[in-house]
Amino acid sequence: MSEQLESLRKQLDEINLKLLDLLSQRAALAQQIGEVKKKQGINKFDPEREKNMLQTLVKLNPGPFSDDTVSYLFKQIFKASLDLQLDNHKKELLVSRKKKEADTVLDISGATVGGARKQVIAGPCAVESEKQVFTVAKALKEQGIDLMRGGAYKPRTSPYDFQGLGEEGLKILRKAGDTFGLKVISEIVSPTDVEMAERYLDVIQIGARNMQNFELLKEVGSAKTPVLLKRGLSATMEEFLFAAEYIVSRGNHQVILCERGIRTYEKWTRNTLDISAVPILKNESHLPVVVDVTHSTGRRDILLPCAKAALAAGADGVMLEVHPNPSVALSDAKQQIDVSRFETFMKELRSSGLLEEKLVSVK
Repeated sequence: MSEQLESLRKQLDEINLKLLDLLSQRAALAQQIGEVKKKQGINKFDPEREKNMLQTLVKLNPGPFSDDTVSYLFKQIFKASLDLQLDNHKKELLVSRKKKEADTVLDISGATVGGARKQVIAGPCAVESEKQVFTVAKALKEQGIDLMRGGAYKPRTSPYDFQGLGEEGLKILRKAGDTFGLKVISEIVSPTDVEMAERYLDVIQIGARNMQNFELLKEVGSAKTPVLLKRGLSATMEEFLFAAEYIVSRGNHQVILCERGIRTYEKWTRNTLDISAVPILKNESHLPVVVDVTHSTGRRDILLPCAKAALAAGADGVMLEVHPNPSVALSDAKQQIDVSRFETFMKELRSSGLLEEKLVSVK
């Protein structure tokens, strides 16, 4: 019995080698076909031909494999052959650490994101008035902040909530930035607004809800303004990097990745801060990574420890929301901190040794 088994196994091994040789020959032919299609400008994927080949194979199937099994096996072979034609197995994403080993450091008119110096990005959730924004801008300048955030377009879950001031909000941000020497960041939601945003903003933000708005990603990818890209509510890190790739592949390499928490079953925080995303993104990509501790937690009482955790994990900066009087804020009133609390936040963050001292006197 053992001699028969060994004989059958030997035959099986010989067939395996023949199959491997035939698969290699098929792969080489598929690559040649891919080159011909490339020269002729023909789409590499031909669904009609794949369908006809599968129908022929199933029709001539001698068994003992079922028709479904034969169809499945050859579909895998066809897919692998198409991948060879597309060269997907060799192509590294432009945002990948394998493509570029050195960290990307953005120079935003003198304010650097990435590299040795950690940044704090702060400002109101929504731009409500000039007085409100100027009050916050002055407080940021006094704390040595370079980058101010503020929402002019506010995509909200409810259509009845405050949606932002639009272009008027961008004008207010620009005026405050110019007055206090701050670089301004704000979100846009439509590809048609990119040209307008470039007139007012130093950094265009793509919010979590628009992370996979591919037309918007393409449009900002064709722009020259740096982009802060937020991770989607339920996006995997791979999907996040592919979204960044949409921007970079269009020529705009000035991208900041922003972890802002993901949606889980937890109800004690607004979202769940995925702190592991920071070292993973830093390992997988050369782009700078910042953490939005306001949106990821939705809780004033844990902003500081989460900011410390983010910086300790390797983040290039943190983002949080500051409002002169959060209790009357038109959006996200419960999660913003006032100026006094912001000053305490900055003092304690610096005393931790995770953020360098930089104070600027404003008269």
